[in-house]
Amino acid sequence: MTSFDGQVTALGLVLPAPPKPVATYIPVVRTGDLLFLSGMIPFRDGALILSGKLGDDISVEQGYEAAQVCLLNALAVLRQELGTLDRVKRVVRMVGYVASTAEFIQHPAVINGASDLLVKIFGDAGRHARVAIGAVALPLDAPVEIELIVQVTGV
Repeated sequence: MTSFDGQVTALGLVLPAPPKPVATYIPVVRTGDLLFLSGMIPFRDGALILSGKLGDDISVEQGYEAAQVCLLNALAVLRQELGTLDRVKRVVRMVGYVASTAEFIQHPAVINGASDLLVKIFGDAGRHARVAIGAVALPLDAPVEIELIVQVTGV
């Protein structure tokens, strides 16, 4: 069986350096065997990959990619906290926020970018409960933000 870290590599993905908090919070809190990750926005190399709103100047496809970048940032935080992604037992829940116009209704299609990638990396352990929410605005004008709750082993 391929490890989760190995699966990231096999998919041709590279985890970035964990993003630095942009306000007064920490990236992850552990309680028991659960990790609660703070919201991750689509930073790459310290800058947003795009900004704006879905339904206005950003397509569903661009939002899907932004959700994937958010997830890669979340996985970078997880790996920093755990030392390896192989300690992930289960992705429990994801909340995805989509900055959008009032008319936009494809929030789930955007957040699927992160959900699909979780399943590609973790298989059944990556299947999770989820909420996809529209928002009038997100921090720094990000189009997407995700947060995760993850169960881990070896506590």
